[in-house]
Amino acid sequence: MGEKVIKIEGIHPPDIFGLQEEKLRLLKQIFPKLKIVSRGEELILIGDDDELAFFEQKFQSMLNHFERFGKLTEEHILEIMAHDDKTAVEATEEEKSGELLLYGKNGMAIRARSPNQRRMVSSCKKHDMLFAIGPAGTGKTYTAVALAVRALKNKEVKRIILARPAVEAGENLGFLPGDLKDKLDPYLRPLYDALRDMIPPARLATYLEDGTIEIAPLAFMRGRTLDHAFAILDEAQNATESQLKMFLTRMGKSARFIVTGDVTQIDLPRHQVSGLLRSVKILNHIKGIDFVFLNEKDVIRHELVSRIIDAYEGQEKPRRNPAGDDDGNES
Repeated sequence: MGEKVIKIEGIHPPDIFGLQEEKLRLLKQIFPKLKIVSRGEELILIGDDDELAFFEQKFQSMLNHFERFGKLTEEHILEIMAHDDKTAVEATEEEKSGELLLYGKNGMAIRARSPNQRRMVSSCKKHDMLFAIGPAGTGKTYTAVALAVRALKNKEVKRIILARPAVEAGENLGFLPGDLKDKLDPYLRPLYDALRDMIPPARLATYLEDGTIEIAPLAFMRGRTLDHAFAILDEAQNATESQLKMFLTRMGKSARFIVTGDVTQIDLPRHQVSGLLRSVKILNHIKGIDFVFLNEKDVIRHELVSRIIDAYEGQEKPRRNPAGDDDGNES
């Protein structure tokens, strides 16, 4: 007779055991020889050593299933009991052969949904640094975050770094209430929203607390070396040339970088040139760096967004920098 305690870290217990512990009752029926008690994030088991080992193996398969698919039903539990990790193997093959990036909240399948989003996925496999440039609604940020989360789940990287320039888009940052974090959070909100779609709330909170996932203003990247990290610079059109150079040179060992931006929405003062515009000309010949240009055909928001983009592009003349160079928006 032995006793074992299994800790469920970073997962909300009801996600595994059910809101009314219906899945825990199912486990008790499957393992009648074990005494199974749930206490918060701990599962206490008492019984024969062989039975304990078998339960632990199956329970780990259940946790792996939840990590990969974002949900665990009673049917999934029964299938795991009968077939071990068969479903996880099948999912891996589907991810390799199709457009599926990962399973997010409540088992939602997150896929590359447009031609240039698929180009981003393909390019990320071949290049350590990728620039994704295109107008609002084309899914460039969402796809980049999904690629980062997938790499973290697959243990290809140890952490995710998400950065944005803290530039005021026609609003006064100083008049916002609260401390520095409160003032900056609205600028970083789209990154939080994407992560919440892809990672269970309890696990996301753990990642943010222990630094596995870091969301910060671009200025906070200075002086750092990002090893074994997946780093994303979002809204890069609002970074100056020196700021963008600073971010790109943070790249450490076994790191991947994605830079996203929309050159039609530059909020820098008129006398400052967007570093993203300059990067197209300076970096496009460097091996290991790729550029993907998204356009209105990649818009996955309301159909009116594509029409709005077309209307503005028809009215506005191409923006030029002080040196007279084209803005580099090939979309």
